[in-house]
Amino acid sequence: MSKKLVLFCDFDGTITEKDNIVAIMRRFAPPEWEELTQRILGQEISVRAGVGKLFTLLPSSLRQEIVDYIVAEAKIRPGFAEFVRFCEDAGIELLITSGGIDFFVHPILAPFQLKNPIYCNGSDFSGETITITWPHACDEHCSNECGMCKTTIIRRYSADDYYRVVIGDSITDLAGAKIADFVIARSFLEKKCEELGLPYRPFTTFHDVIQILQDITQLKK
Repeated sequence: MSKKLVLFCDFDGTITEKDNIVAIMRRFAPPEWEELTQRILGQEISVRAGVGKLFTLLPSSLRQEIVDYIVAEAKIRPGFAEFVRFCEDAGIELLITSGGIDFFVHPILAPFQLKNPIYCNGSDFSGETITITWPHACDEHCSNECGMCKTTIIRRYSADDYYRVVIGDSITDLAGAKIADFVIARSFLEKKCEELGLPYRPFTTFHDVIQILQDITQLKK
């Protein structure tokens, strides 16, 4: 492969089998979280505005209880540990690009000792309710109010030098999928790739992802 392979891998619903924000809200938030979530998914409000509002429903005093709950609750998709090793052995740059929040993303991923940066949203527990911070907001090329802007991260890797692959499942991965060279998709993202004619292959486990990447590298030789 003449271009360097770089992977932009989603977290919630991709590395983990379920969406951790939804799991947290279902366990700790008052009922209005459901309407807010539907408005985000329906693109009535931006991800940044919606996620910010969701976490204002939760008292900061619950921090440790929430972390303990979600670390115990989160199920890692089969094959992820092998996938991390595969990327390291093959010299493939693996970036985690997550719309999740640092206070649960980092402890869930800690056992895998990832070498590259983890891009996700931040958090502030100094007030009465949880405030989400946005260290990776949209650049001048994006006006979607993503929160953690995946396209901003992807654009840092020139299409002239890199073969850019997005791995994901949801609405937060769609904008990145549209500018990537290839997509490895499941769930909502798989349907949108099919609908929009984007180059993709579906996956269920990270064993599938490894096979797809092996196929890509063979094709590009």
